[in-house]
Amino acid sequence: MATRHLLRIIVVQSLYQWLFNNKEGDIRKIFEENLKEFGFDIMDPEYGYRLLDGILNHLDEVEERILKYAEPRWSKKDMPLINLCILILGIYELLFQDPKEVPPKVAISEALEIANFFSNQEAVEFINGVLASVYKEKYPE
Repeated sequence: MATRHLLRIIVVQSLYQWLFNNKEGDIRKIFEENLKEFGFDIMDPEYGYRLLDGILNHLDEVEERILKYAEPRWSKKDMPLINLCILILGIYELLFQDPKEVPPKVAISEALEIANFFSNQEAVEFINGVLASVYKEKYPE
């Protein structure tokens, strides 16, 4: 498995734990514990730390997009938590990552691959729809 892909999964898992516990605890420590358990062979986890810090710094803006594009189908409180975490990752990468480092279609593809692994086909389609809307907002044709 590619390093960045695995780091994205570990970020999603860490977000899940943190949000499940109502943002209690230090998410960086949660990430480090998950990194030790699931990414023990990753030599350079810096990308994962950058993702996590970026998500935390832009969480309000990311959640605004979730509210804008996910409702009324799923409200944030009714959405399965894993899907919410995957959306947070995907929207963050679409809006705030350098598109030269992470092309938008790669960000979407990565989020969908993670959704395909952790969720179901309905969730994959829903996440794809939300991310497509965010993409169109940022890159209008």
